Amino acid sequence: MTAVNNISSKLPKHETSIFSVMSKMAYEHNAVNLSQGYPNFETDIKLKELVYKAMLEGYNQYAPLAGIAPLREQIVDKIESLHGKRYDKNTEVTVTNGATQALFLAITAFVKPGDEVIVLKPAYDSYEPAIELAGGKPVLLQLEGKDYKMNFEAIKEKISPKTRMLIINTPHNPSGNVFSKEEMQQLEALLEGTDIILLSDEVYEHIIFDEVKHYSASAFPELSKRAIVCASFGKTFHNTGWKMGYCVAPEELIAEIWKVMEVNVFCVHHPTQRAFAEYLKNPNHYLELGKFYQEKRDKFLHLIKDTAFKAEPSKGTYFQLLNYSEITNEPDLDFSRRLITEYGIASIPVSAFNKDNKDHRQLRFCFAKTDETLEKAAAILKKVK
Repeated sequence: MTAVNNISSKLPKHETSIFSVMSKMAYEHNAVNLSQGYPNFETDIKLKELVYKAMLEGYNQYAPLAGIAPLREQIVDKIESLHGKRYDKNTEVTVTNGATQALFLAITAFVKPGDEVIVLKPAYDSYEPAIELAGGKPVLLQLEGKDYKMNFEAIKEKISPKTRMLIINTPHNPSGNVFSKEEMQQLEALLEGTDIILLSDEVYEHIIFDEVKHYSASAFPELSKRAIVCASFGKTFHNTGWKMGYCVAPEELIAEIWKVMEVNVFCVHHPTQRAFAEYLKNPNHYLELGKFYQEKRDKFLHLIKDTAFKAEPSKGTYFQLLNYSEITNEPDLDFSRRLITEYGIASIPVSAFNKDNKDHRQLRFCFAKTDETLEKAAAILKKVK
């Protein structure tokens, strides 16, 4: 018997994430792991040296709640240069412990018991639990087709007097889609005149291909008035374990986020903030990222071109969907497990992200890997018939 009785879970339906499940299987079967979304190569040595330098210089105590001023300055400069929106560095930006915390802070700050939050599926698996912990109700809407397009009439039908927030993700995980300028303008028009907050998850903002442009919610005047835009340094600079991100929003929204931040972790790792403040002074560190990852994507697609898998090239993120419908009719969860146990390669079944586990016979593969890893993966996939 436990010492505490009558424990009632606040997340009774929460299960172990598909990422943990597939990575555990990959480890147990010594499989090539293209399931979890992190690079298996190192971050820039210059950036690591900057962190160490900041430690040696004594930046080892609490940083300001919102983040250090030099880093906030670099963030607002970057957004202005890319999207034409100038945020106030003192009142409209917050450095966070990764983008997941930024998302959690935004949801916690504004979603109250009984509020509804529209979530476009497939979606990152932290959104819904965060909404439920705040007492809100996730209202799920599946993006349409195998290319995952927004249906604005369907979104409009989901909006009710209880709608507090709408969450979008572009560039989109897991599909690799990137919302167009026209789609963002339609979203702007749809939300005009409402009190709905837009939570825009843009962690792959710099990983875009084939001259496709990322249109941030920051770039649209009416959207930016209601948008909390979340981003990730970890995704951008190959150091997801550092857990560094940020969010920007109008002053009245950031003020509420600060209230939650203060009683949550208060601030973010100080030496790393100093390092990023210096590193961001060279825009090429993020502007050249798309080219770097496009070479990875193209190499992966070239390596698997003679396999039985079919692919539409990803437009952004470091994920590639592969359709296996010409191989088997197995559900994607079963097939992904079999790929690990019989062939030795790990992926993510896309149905895990979808509403009602809708199954398009697609698997998600992460190509943020060394060339050697991609070559090993492709050699395995060629054997799958």
